[in-house]
Amino acid sequence: MSEPLLKIDGLTKTFHVAKSASGNTRLKALDGISLTVGRGETLGLVGESGCGKSTLARTLMMLETPDEGAVSFEGTNPFGLRGKELLSWRRRVQMVFQDPFASLNARMNAGDIITEPWATHRGLYPTSREREARVRELLHMVGLRPSDACKSPQEFSGGQRQRIGIARALALNPDVIILDEPVSALDLSVQAQVLNLLNELQQELGVSYIFISHDLTVVRHVADRVAVMYLGRIIETGATEEVFDHPRHPYTAALMSASPKLDVSGAKQDRIVLEGELPSPLDPPSGCRFRTRCWQAQDICSEVAPEPQVLSALGTRHVAECHFPLDSIKGLKATSASVPIATAPATASAP
Repeated sequence: MSEPLLKIDGLTKTFHVAKSASGNTRLKALDGISLTVGRGETLGLVGESGCGKSTLARTLMMLETPDEGAVSFEGTNPFGLRGKELLSWRRRVQMVFQDPFASLNARMNAGDIITEPWATHRGLYPTSREREARVRELLHMVGLRPSDACKSPQEFSGGQRQRIGIARALALNPDVIILDEPVSALDLSVQAQVLNLLNELQQELGVSYIFISHDLTVVRHVADRVAVMYLGRIIETGATEEVFDHPRHPYTAALMSASPKLDVSGAKQDRIVLEGELPSPLDPPSGCRFRTRCWQAQDICSEVAPEPQVLSALGTRHVAECHFPLDSIKGLKATSASVPIATAPATASAP
């Protein structure tokens, strides 16, 4: 296997906040994150709100500085770069934001928005003729017309605005694009169009994606591999189909069971209902952070934090941080007798 394009090892990020009920003022948003992203690969990053997904994205964009750990981009640590080397690296990792209505400057037209990065990275397209040709090419790549360059963001629909955001991210010819909930603010039909566009661009350009989302259906459609986050930790990673069909961590199994499914057979669906509230990241539980909501928790779970275990059963690398991982082949059925289950009709549309 070739070396990964991006490698994250033991990344930690702590924020100082107002004092909690226990007197703690340190919020560890990232706690030992380790991930890899291959060239041309899509890594899906899922988890509940507040688990640290966006903090990880901001850290990889160098908008936050990690406390500990290492980031390697083709063998280079970007946090050790300075001056022209840092400027050159920054163009290689770009971001598409969640809200297409807030991420575009209403005082600029589409062409100016797309070309704005070139004001900093002057060497890419030094002449006006090159810049004009590249803007037309980028608009065509994202499914817009050259005449759209003169329009302001207010003249576009939500899907069209997100296409402009994608064109802006592509303007610097990046190797990695971080997509932070890129379709959550769009209608379903528009979501499909944008997702298909992202797939086509990846096939054409070989760009890698880190796709952050809470929508598991979307992640299953676009991701090659999935990483599941819980309270600042990556608790399970693996190939998309294996993680979705054979979740090994109880939290992942709960997420998968809560995802709405279309079943025309009329059969009832069993759904795992987690008991208790999500713990505060200011005061995470000792040992395993999920133990306070886990139906499989035992004494060791409160005393010892679980180490990552390689639990592959289908020929791919599948890792979970759990003392008592679920059965890899039978999945939920193997533990259904001990799982708090809510039985819902197949037509239920919400977890």
